[in-house]
Amino acid sequence: MAEARRARRATIATIAQEAGVSVPTVSRVLNGRSDVSASTRTRVEAVISQHGYRRRGATGVPPAPVIDVVFPELDGAWAVEVMRGVTRVAREVGLMVNLSESAPRTAPGQGWVDAVLARRPTGVILVVFDLTDEQHEQLTSRGIPFVVLDPAGEPAEGVPAIGSANWNGGMAVARHLLQLGHRRIGVIGGPPDLLCSRARLDGYRAAMDMAGLPVDPGLVRSGDFHVEGGQAAARALLRLPDRPTAVFAGSDLQALGVYEAARELGIRIPDELSVVGYDDLPVARWVGPPLTTVHQPLAEMAEMAARTVITMSRGVAPVTRRLDLATSLVVRQSTAPPH
Repeated sequence: MAEARRARRATIATIAQEAGVSVPTVSRVLNGRSDVSASTRTRVEAVISQHGYRRRGATGVPPAPVIDVVFPELDGAWAVEVMRGVTRVAREVGLMVNLSESAPRTAPGQGWVDAVLARRPTGVILVVFDLTDEQHEQLTSRGIPFVVLDPAGEPAEGVPAIGSANWNGGMAVARHLLQLGHRRIGVIGGPPDLLCSRARLDGYRAAMDMAGLPVDPGLVRSGDFHVEGGQAAARALLRLPDRPTAVFAGSDLQALGVYEAARELGIRIPDELSVVGYDDLPVARWVGPPLTTVHQPLAEMAEMAARTVITMSRGVAPVTRRLDLATSLVVRQSTAPPH
């Protein structure tokens, strides 16, 4: 309660006085202007945070009619599915979509944050990564709502996040392959620091455990969700003296890498090797043979993220802070009983 009263009392003039700068300087910091020294910006941001200052509605200037979407990397078909969902919702309400890429997977750089503060968009969708505590405070103090889509880890308290049931997806893959009669199942997961990668692997392990079967650590590899990574990991698995009869790839792109490794080694799919992917990208239906995979509702997840951030921009809190949409196994022709 005391913090709320202090936030209401705080004004730009108060912040300027305590930071030892002019009111225009505080305004430039709030607007993400580049013509402020790093030390001055840090000092002003500290006072803003100390007061719990919130700018929403203070200037009477409406936010820009834009949703900012930032990816750690623009990864072909996966990113296209996400953008399809966001633009569908944005179009309904007359908003534009601004797309950007930030190389680190943990948080976008400060330059990106400064640009967002200057644009003052209706909202921000962070794909995979979350913000640092400082960046969180910067966007919050300016009244810019944000949502994390497919979070890399557990989002900060109070940050809305939209994901999918990755654990269930991993379990569904293992059950399908076990029902076909496979026992030596190779796994090429995603980066181990990603929450979705760990959840898919945990679901697979749970299904194996319920079937009373051990997980052979020699058949588990970490990948990077890309074709080349899947191909390299598959080569290693398929050259084992007692190679797996099936491979669960943590993404459709990695599954394409498995296809290529199998082709190089003269291994036929599904006659000699069953392959399962993850995501159900459009390409999964057109490869030969068509790929059995887990449908991850990427476009629907993105739609939900866009609707959530728009709702927040109108001053309405989301009904739930964490929502995981259902996944489902799509069985095609890349899986069969072991040879």
